[in-house]
Amino acid sequence: MEGEEKAGASPNAPKNAVVILLDSLNRHMLGAYGGTEFRTPNLDRFAARATRFTRHYTGSLPCMPARHDILCGALDFLWRPWGSVEIWEDAITYELRKAGVVTQLISDHPHLFETGGENYHVDFTAWDYQRGHEGDAWKTVPDPSWAGAPNFMRPHMPYDDSRGYFRGEADFPGPRTMGAAARWLADNAGRHDRFMLFVDEFDPHEPFDTPEPYASMYDPDWEGAHLIWPPYVKGGIEKGVIDARQARQLRASYGGKLTMIDHWLGKVMDELDRCDLWNDTLVILCTDHGHYLGEKDIWGKPGVPVYETLGHIPLMIAHPGIAPATCDALTTSVDLFATLADLFGVTVRQRTHGRSLLPLLRGEASGIRDWLLTGVWGREVHYIDGQCKYARAPTGDNAPLVMMSNRWSTMPTHFLTRDKELPLPDERAFLDRMPGSGVPVIHQRWEKGDAIPFWARTQFSGDHLYDLEDDPAEERNLAGTTLAAEYQERLRAALVEIDAPNAQFERLGLG
Repeated sequence: MEGEEKAGASPNAPKNAVVILLDSLNRHMLGAYGGTEFRTPNLDRFAARATRFTRHYTGSLPCMPARHDILCGALDFLWRPWGSVEIWEDAITYELRKAGVVTQLISDHPHLFETGGENYHVDFTAWDYQRGHEGDAWKTVPDPSWAGAPNFMRPHMPYDDSRGYFRGEADFPGPRTMGAAARWLADNAGRHDRFMLFVDEFDPHEPFDTPEPYASMYDPDWEGAHLIWPPYVKGGIEKGVIDARQARQLRASYGGKLTMIDHWLGKVMDELDRCDLWNDTLVILCTDHGHYLGEKDIWGKPGVPVYETLGHIPLMIAHPGIAPATCDALTTSVDLFATLADLFGVTVRQRTHGRSLLPLLRGEASGIRDWLLTGVWGREVHYIDGQCKYARAPTGDNAPLVMMSNRWSTMPTHFLTRDKELPLPDERAFLDRMPGSGVPVIHQRWEKGDAIPFWARTQFSGDHLYDLEDDPAEERNLAGTTLAAEYQERLRAALVEIDAPNAQFERLGLG
């Protein structure tokens, strides 16, 4: 780790934590990571006092699985597609409450309060839900002043009913969430022995809808309704789903939302300054994943391998008494859970997979892991070791698929019925034990021809292997080489170590 001075020089032990999660935050678009396309002055302001991690990657994907990584510390994309806190595990907030730490959730993230997202908020000391973002079923009668915008492959969304009630910038969910976080700090700083504030901000996730000046900031010549809903498709321009002009507008609309939420992040940072919290508070700025905006002509989060745009994500942490620095160690989302558990001195009852980042921040270690796994349930499984990324696709049919869970739920799509989102267990289900524990869990297996959960319905393009040092743009697929055979064995060993279900080895052709 490189910094202005020795990173481990006389750090103050933080007693509090603030976690700010911005959803769908693209690393390559941030000024702190070399981006020049959009303005991110407050993210850059934070980076100027933080340790900036350069090899931080996703784990379980997408939105709720990533939050499970962070709040429960256990990878789950190998066992289930999407879900709530299981009955046999605890979010870190449960143990923090027992330890006397005051915890506050402030969020506009609808999935936390929908089917499949239950129980993440319940063990916070208090929680504050700012209404109206994306799929939040907030209003039943739309305000007629909202003229609408092209939805690109989506049906009518709950947002279409809520949008007209946002009269000005401060009424949008993202600004309201950041404003509430700033007010919470103003009201609570110095009032508790220890606290953790968790700000789960859904911006800059779609819809990329903003008021002026942000709406036209990066595409002032656009005429008509702004394009705020990206299609979820590989080959969007090639297939004629959008044209090049629309592509430019969609990307600009994301940039406008990024700059708007950056502005409101500044309100939170102002309060951290005013309350002098940098001296006793660990502040983490992170995301769940990136978002494709035309890279490789991919849009949204469709069924493709986890390329760098989506999986190589920003992480910045400000630790009291530690100078700004750069950390090149390999890290992933479950490590944030381990860091918070280490900071507050708590443990949870379930098996976890993370490693604390505090030794890296304090200069006591140069690395904490040699490899990580990332992916979406039912799709490719990715092995990353800092030099290469290996994405293993199913061989032949994507079967068998298994789900291991005691809470049968999946992502609400707003356009599929629940049985099409996730078929119910059938007569093949049996009582198994959760890998790494003796906890009983329902184990369901699906074979070729069965109705399968939503997220596994995709077409695969075979295995992928990229040398990320020589080919960071992932343009030269090394699958089929002797190096790929070596990485196949590394992936197999990693799956054995993590106690992956046998079906994963079967569907991936790993024996």
